[in-house]
Amino acid sequence: MSRTTPGPEQQVRRIGRRTFDFSRQIAVMAVINRTPDSFYDAGVTFELDRAVTAGLRAAEQGADWIDIGGVPFGRGPAVSVHEEIDRVVPVVEAVAAESDVVISVDTYRAEVARAAVQAGAAVVNDTSGLGDPEMAQVVAASGAHVVITHSVGPPREEKPAARFDDVVTEVRDFLEVRMRRAIDAGVPAERIILDPGHDLDKNTLHSLELTRRLDEMVGLGAPVLAAVSNKDFIGEVLDRPKHERGAGSVAAMVACVLAGARIVRMHDVVAAVDAARMTEAILGWRTPVRLEHNTHPTHNV
Repeated sequence: MSRTTPGPEQQVRRIGRRTFDFSRQIAVMAVINRTPDSFYDAGVTFELDRAVTAGLRAAEQGADWIDIGGVPFGRGPAVSVHEEIDRVVPVVEAVAAESDVVISVDTYRAEVARAAVQAGAAVVNDTSGLGDPEMAQVVAASGAHVVITHSVGPPREEKPAARFDDVVTEVRDFLEVRMRRAIDAGVPAERIILDPGHDLDKNTLHSLELTRRLDEMVGLGAPVLAAVSNKDFIGEVLDRPKHERGAGSVAAMVACVLAGARIVRMHDVVAAVDAARMTEAILGWRTPVRLEHNTHPTHNV
């Protein structure tokens, strides 16, 4: 697969019920974890009504996208396929009934992906990068988009210490191979999104290097998603606990956008939306909501 910077015609995507022009637009993805042991919120939205309310609130706050997960990536107790479906499908159905926000399901299991898409999800966010041998075929048959994420080995398992000779080259090569797997299974290239997987089986130095060289992922030709919010590489750089990483998360997000990311997965929706819209305006992609300052002869302050 040749590496190329996507042209304008490749940048416009219809995802679910919304259209994005990634040549001049940043999509903000909110995070809804229907899990009792999630990395960040530790089960705050595990109850169904809380998860649905949080999803709809995020849409009202300006999120373009809601990512719904029923099983954390990190190690922990086993969750059956049936239980994962029971966690995510009712949230997908409820949010889809009330909002046109894009909905993705954060899962590495093909059976869960199939059920969630049938319930109204438009994207499968696969943190295993098509590790399930049936996932590519399920996505192809469903008409959904897929986020192919780099990670090493299956989620939920203890892993050895992270080692790469050149993390960016190895991640890029992995994503290229998995893109080809998806395309060979019938997934159109225009329905593929890539995520280098900050912190997923990587240490802080690896995540920083991925951020600096994110343009090398963009060169593969698919929109790039940056999932950096509150991650440990931010905590270790700043020596901050999880709930004090907001400013660092926004800084990392903007750095990724400037390097070419067009979808950002963030916990603090209001801060992320403001940062995204401000960045769009600085880059000349968006006009200000209003223009008053020093535009009238009597207002020279």
